[in-house]
Amino acid sequence: MTTQPVALGLTVRQIAILMALGAALWLSAALLLNVLAPLGIYEGVGRVILYAAVIPGTWPFVEAIIRVAGLRRQQALTGVAIGLAVACCLDGLALAYTPWLYGSTVEHTAGAGAAILWGAGVFLVIGAWISASAENHTSLRA
Repeated sequence: MTTQPVALGLTVRQIAILMALGAALWLSAALLLNVLAPLGIYEGVGRVILYAAVIPGTWPFVEAIIRVAGLRRQQALTGVAIGLAVACCLDGLALAYTPWLYGSTVEHTAGAGAAILWGAGVFLVIGAWISASAENHTSLRA
């Protein structure tokens, strides 16, 4: 694989890594939500705790994506978006064709779908924050 950037300032290798990470993180989240669904995480206070926990729980994964794919911090949003595109495609297919992956009831499936959408948004916001912070830091040094 080439080490020269081919798209969005990324190499083919980086794009492949980001796509694989997106698939792996999506599957991990889906399976985790399936295990947690019977605990009532989609109702009342459980939902509030779940959604609140996603925010700090996502940050280390964004940092890992940056490291594993060998991205510059300014590329965090781009990297997250590529991985997230794969994850969203897989999520759409799974919700339509294998809803049992998310839980045993329609409520569990709907709750997991909503939680994964929330997580996707949080991933993007954190990626944007890291990219913008890196850009601002770089421009201050110039």
